[in-house]
Amino acid sequence: MKHKSLKCFLAVLLFGLVSLNAVAATATGDGIVQTAGGVSYASGGVGIDSIERLTALSGNFNLKLVFAMKSGDYVSNVKVAISDARGNTLLDTVSDGPWLLAKLAAGSYQVTATYAGKTEKRSIALGTGTLRTVDFRWASDQD
Repeated sequence: MKHKSLKCFLAVLLFGLVSLNAVAATATGDGIVQTAGGVSYASGGVGIDSIERLTALSGNFNLKLVFAMKSGDYVSNVKVAISDARGNTLLDTVSDGPWLLAKLAAGSYQVTATYAGKTEKRSIALGTGTLRTVDFRWASDQD
């Protein structure tokens, strides 16, 4: 009887820990795959746990955006817009951290990233199988 009660207790404890972890991850939005306009994406990268989650997810995406200052300091709260070759906006979001992963169809895109009122643009071409990393770097006020 004690053995059965211990198993039940451990199962409940394990379920509770898994549930708390899922709630914590959802509360921050960090590393959680979302969909907008048919584009799957995830953002984050603040802290080791977030980096590990995004690294584990990266195989499901073909675009990785990295946001930092020219000094190398990462930044978050970057407004990101991705448009197709016709100029249709497919994704318009704010990155929760210095990394944003997106899954797009093979093709050409315009990526616009705005941080602290300064906008950087990149024209990119994507395939379907390989993760392409695109860096955005902003000068500091002293540069």
